[in-house]
Amino acid sequence: MPDFYNDTIGAISTALSPSGIAIVRVSGKEAFSLIEKIFDNGFGKKLTEQKTHTIHHGYIMDGNETVDEVLVMLMRGPHSYTGEDTVEIDCHGGVLSARSVLDTVVRNGVRPAEPGEFTKRAFLNGRMDLSQAEAVMDIISARNQFALKSSIRHLRGAISDEIRDIRQKLIHETAFIEAALDDPEHYDITGYGGNLKVIVEEQRKRIRKLIDSSDSGRFISEGIKTVIVGKPNAGKSSLLNALAGEEKAIVTDIEGTTRDVLEDQININGITLCLMDTAGIRQSDNIIEQIGVEKAIEHASDADLILYVVDSSASLDENDLNIIEMIRDKKSIVLLNKSDLDTVISAEEMAGKTQSPCIYISAKNNEGIDVLEQNIKEMFFNGEINFNDEIYITNMRHKKALSDADENLGFVIRSIEDDMPEDFYSIDLMAACDALGVITGQTVGEDLVNEIFSSFCMGK
Repeated sequence: MPDFYNDTIGAISTALSPSGIAIVRVSGKEAFSLIEKIFDNGFGKKLTEQKTHTIHHGYIMDGNETVDEVLVMLMRGPHSYTGEDTVEIDCHGGVLSARSVLDTVVRNGVRPAEPGEFTKRAFLNGRMDLSQAEAVMDIISARNQFALKSSIRHLRGAISDEIRDIRQKLIHETAFIEAALDDPEHYDITGYGGNLKVIVEEQRKRIRKLIDSSDSGRFISEGIKTVIVGKPNAGKSSLLNALAGEEKAIVTDIEGTTRDVLEDQININGITLCLMDTAGIRQSDNIIEQIGVEKAIEHASDADLILYVVDSSASLDENDLNIIEMIRDKKSIVLLNKSDLDTVISAEEMAGKTQSPCIYISAKNNEGIDVLEQNIKEMFFNGEINFNDEIYITNMRHKKALSDADENLGFVIRSIEDDMPEDFYSIDLMAACDALGVITGQTVGEDLVNEIFSSFCMGK
């Protein structure tokens, strides 16, 4: 480990805002002795002589000046977050008090930490692997309860355990091949290709299951990009307001009120929708309105889900037919709005035209929204999100590594089927192992590690 990561670092680990407390974290081999120089508990107690995982009341001093009244928590390595001696100073919350404590700490020999350096040290010291380290930031940035649960599972090693098990089985076979090639007198590999093919196919099945989970994982962590489309005055903005639970969009009886794209994020039953309310789609000579229509079509083409709002009290026209054609072959739900009025469009008729689920709603009266929510869950998560034994890949770096491993295992199977020499098997097996090691950090370079941790927040 470079000397740069053997010094003692410090940073504020809580948000810089008015609050009850703030935490200044210090980690490194001199953490106890450096904080001891500025800590006064009134009894002459030395921090370097105290037991691990104890808390001490006192004051942070800058010479003869009291900086703040604090609680100091001591954690000796390796039983700390970073695996090093760590001190956490609980001071009064607020920007000025926290910075004053940190400034005092830094003036007495502690280096300001880089973004993510505490977690980076935890990784370098073997306290967690790279996938667990990334889960730390996923927890911090979680947008909903499902994303939080998934990230906590990753932090506890759900991905790590699965990857290590797959990788270990592949390494075992690679080692056997290498041993057999080096010492053919003591290892009989007659018919070994057939046995290896079974093992590789089993592990490839597990890898592909993880890859297949990545779409659901992306929806869990990033949200479902959802675009609301429909003709002017169909009730699109009323739907946005109903889903958001507040007046996000202006609603009037005047057609074409919405000219630009309105965006909002909402949670429904733990699922995040990244909602876009677009201009009403129709033929128009108005240049400004036509720009809005073009934006609506553009966003719809890139959407994960389209909510097509139809005024069920009015007959379909050419504009509706154009929208139906636009959403064909895309995930969409048709919302037959204004169901509180006399309807002239049936759900069966629209389902036949769009091949999409059709729901009667009244955005104005907030009716049918619960049915819409359940349809979304059915469409994207087969009706439920299960964290008992399911692992969801939420990181695109992990998906790429799994895809690379899957590809290399495909080469192994092809070599077996083509009756190639055994050393061809081991080359591609090791390539698959290296790809899987990228996920846990066992086969990554320093540049990638630095890039990953540079995206972390300060103090974590």
